[in-house]
Amino acid sequence: MAAAGKLQPTLAGWWFGCVSLPIIQFLLLRWYFRLFIWTRFLWQVSRIKLKLVPIHPDRAGGLGFLSIVTYAFAPLVVAQGVLLAGVMANKIFYADANLTDFKMGLFATVTMTLFSVVVPLLVFIPCLARTKREGLAEYGALAQRYVREFDDKWLRGGTPADEPLVGSGDIQSLADLGNSFQILTGMKVVPFGKDTLLRLAMIALAPVAPLLLTMVPLRALLSKFLKIVS
Repeated sequence: MAAAGKLQPTLAGWWFGCVSLPIIQFLLLRWYFRLFIWTRFLWQVSRIKLKLVPIHPDRAGGLGFLSIVTYAFAPLVVAQGVLLAGVMANKIFYADANLTDFKMGLFATVTMTLFSVVVPLLVFIPCLARTKREGLAEYGALAQRYVREFDDKWLRGGTPADEPLVGSGDIQSLADLGNSFQILTGMKVVPFGKDTLLRLAMIALAPVAPLLLTMVPLRALLSKFLKIVS
């Protein structure tokens, strides 16, 4: 509330400035301090000579489980989304703004929030990239040796006369080698994937979702939903 050119907060304004805002700032700082500790810990772990397996099924050398840890920071992601939704709702209801006016701000906030959560895992990029590079060289040499022996045995007259092709384990071994090499070529240099980013983005945007009702009535949303599911 303004009077005589000066801002004079109401009781609710004093409560917001002296109680609510300091508390939320303190909680956010605590979460970001936890992120700093987590980043430092992972950086120290990344300096250890880790025995990563380039053909691990998680396509991250065995570090894929770390993507699950990012969900532990879901409260921080939700809190950022709630703060953003509050600012947007205030301008929509009291400043005649529209939800579409916040597209760039929404994108930037969600991007920065996701980056702050997954950035600790980026410390493993050098060791994962090295593991993939060495794995391609080693398994490439192994594959080259196997396919040459397979070619010489079955196509160049190296097969014993009494050895049948049907039922031979050589073809299955060749297929298994191909599957392993396919996993290797698809190995990621970060221990998380698009699904992790998508889920975190959905968590961050969840508090903003109710603001869609300022553009589309609830009845219209329900009718469209019923048409889709019916």
